[in-house]
Amino acid sequence: MTRNLLFAAILCGSALLHAQDSTEKELELLETPEQIENYLELKNSRDNKLITFNEEKHKTTLAKELFGLSKGGIKTIKTDYDKTVYKVVEKTQTTYYRAAYIYLDGTKYSLTDLNTLRTKIIKEYKSGAPFDFLAQRHSMDENANRGGDLGWFTQGDMYPDFENEIINGNHYINEIFMLDVPDKNWYYVVLKTHQPKDISEIKVLKIVEAID
Repeated sequence: MTRNLLFAAILCGSALLHAQDSTEKELELLETPEQIENYLELKNSRDNKLITFNEEKHKTTLAKELFGLSKGGIKTIKTDYDKTVYKVVEKTQTTYYRAAYIYLDGTKYSLTDLNTLRTKIIKEYKSGAPFDFLAQRHSMDENANRGGDLGWFTQGDMYPDFENEIINGNHYINEIFMLDVPDKNWYYVVLKTHQPKDISEIKVLKIVEAID
């Protein structure tokens, strides 16, 4: 608590006295989430924010440069009009999972009809029909437009019963199987498309200031 109060006092004093310390120097003082939150309140602007970068999703030159920094590393980009300062405040690795699915609404079919349809879908897949084609043809939610692909997800992103079977069900790559969530009337044909993958993520504080 004392440390946070001292930090806030330093920043406020700096602002009131128009000290020469740069934004980069101020960011070097930030260590805890509370300090970051206080700093964002002090630098109140919609341009100033905490951003999460995912190494799998973010492939820009900026993202690659930020991933190359160590925790606490700072990068500054200047234009004729403003200066943007980025500080890496956290670096982690998170395990991600990936699968594709065909969803069938249990309120629109009897269980017998559901299983007959799912058996037919699995047979067609094993006979060579692409899974994305089958998903576009049969799946009853918007993910059909993506060929059933879930994209990368982490534990806790999905409904527990659905997620647990994909993560802990001991299914091999390209295995196709049925998955039921009867309390929700959700019935699936699932294809395990990828092995679990550890993906790096960073949390970056972004501060933008005008150049006079």
